[in-house]
Amino acid sequence: MESRTGRSKQRYNSKGQRLVAGVVPLTEDLNYVMLIQSTSRKGWVLPKGGWETDEECTEAAAREAWEEAGITINIDYDLGNIADSRPPKNTSQDAPKALYQFYQATVMSQYEEWPEKHKRVREWFTYAQAREALATRPELLEALNKCTMNK
Repeated sequence: MESRTGRSKQRYNSKGQRLVAGVVPLTEDLNYVMLIQSTSRKGWVLPKGGWETDEECTEAAAREAWEEAGITINIDYDLGNIADSRPPKNTSQDAPKALYQFYQATVMSQYEEWPEKHKRVREWFTYAQAREALATRPELLEALNKCTMNK
């Protein structure tokens, strides 16, 4: 049970943007969304990560949900592309601008052990709670707002 590491298989588009797959993981009744604690900064995020050359985008999204949140999912809707809105001073060669591809997903199973359990906490949020928790991350907030969860 290990997460993929490194960026040797990372996809980039013609503009040099890192292609990232992510999910808005919801309960079946659409009342709650699962957020995870970020490892790189304080706060909550949606499960997401690099889309690699040996997988489809939906496979990358499902893999990230498993690695980061310990959940298996059913992808319900394509929420489309969301551009990275970080100012240029917050990007670098190691952290270039990203182009996010988000999917709405239903959580099918939640496991007690998962690859990144030692470095992440996961929690269920209502829409209002998640909106507040993601307030400093416009790209994640946009994905949340595009989903069909009960608001």
